[in-house]
Amino acid sequence: MRTPLFRGTKRWLLLVTSMLLFSILFVACGQGNPPSILDTAGPIAASESGVFWAILIIATIVFVVVESILIFFIIRYRGRPGDPAPRQVHGNTTVEIAWTIAPAIFLIVVLIFTIRGLFEVAPSAMPSGVTVEVEAIGHQWWWEFYYPQYHITTADSMMVPVGTTVHVTLYSNNVIHSFWVPQITGKTDVIPGHMNDKWFVVDKDKPGKYLGICAEYCGTQHANMRFEVVATSSDAFQTWISTQQQAAVAPNGGLAADGAKIFANQCTGCHGIVGVNLKTEDDPSTACNNPNTPCLVGPNLTHFGSRDFIAGGVLDNNPANLAKWLKDTQAVKPGNDMVVQLTNDQINALVAYLESLK
Repeated sequence: MRTPLFRGTKRWLLLVTSMLLFSILFVACGQGNPPSILDTAGPIAASESGVFWAILIIATIVFVVVESILIFFIIRYRGRPGDPAPRQVHGNTTVEIAWTIAPAIFLIVVLIFTIRGLFEVAPSAMPSGVTVEVEAIGHQWWWEFYYPQYHITTADSMMVPVGTTVHVTLYSNNVIHSFWVPQITGKTDVIPGHMNDKWFVVDKDKPGKYLGICAEYCGTQHANMRFEVVATSSDAFQTWISTQQQAAVAPNGGLAADGAKIFANQCTGCHGIVGVNLKTEDDPSTACNNPNTPCLVGPNLTHFGSRDFIAGGVLDNNPANLAKWLKDTQAVKPGNDMVVQLTNDQINALVAYLESLK
């Protein structure tokens, strides 16, 4: 009996529609050049990538073997006209033992690679020697970074020297976040009232900027809670530290001086600048790791002009984008805690002042 034409048409339409939808999905996945966990730049990411490849290879071998046997038996023992009814078999002890032992062996191999990977990235495996300490505080929705060895605070950009162990302590005073830099290190939860920590090293031959994201849904702007790890030479890192340790330079006059006055009058309730309303770079984690203790709502802006991002990575830091942000913060990042009403003259003055803070 022939299959009705309409039924076959429906199947073809379903197949074509599925292919189109998958094509759209794959195109979307390629937008924005997202960082890959396979393009590693440090030993932690390399170890995790190794586990991925081991499991993928084992899974591929299992798939190919099983599908090959399946196809062979479908073709070799397919029913033919005139064949008698197949003999009923209630069980085969040898076959059952084989298909129990074989998967167990594969799972043991996967377990070995997984356990080895866990030991390679564990806190106890952190190399001894020179270590840069960083405290990362997850806010809604931006990242704050404090360097307790140097008493400096920054936001959205973590500067680190290549080839040096970086030990990151993780805090939150709001909801659960997850710290993830795909090319450098794996995901670690940032939990209110609980301190987590991790370590990583950026390969000496791979300086550059690496995108970091929050990997745990934390609110409406979760997708816009980005940061970057800037890996540079040890000399450049020390130069950056020396610059960041200086108090903000007060403008001598002009538009920037007007902006400094506006900041002092309207912005110090949420933001801090060393030399303006802060005496020193106090450890923000002493407040921000306790949900019952208030900490600064907005980022420390002492050296705002030297940063690459605005508003948790939503905008690149330049005068035009800063003006756009100050004009209507809710249009740029809906639901954030910053609500201001400024005239165009006030915005221009604040832009001149904040961008001067290098």
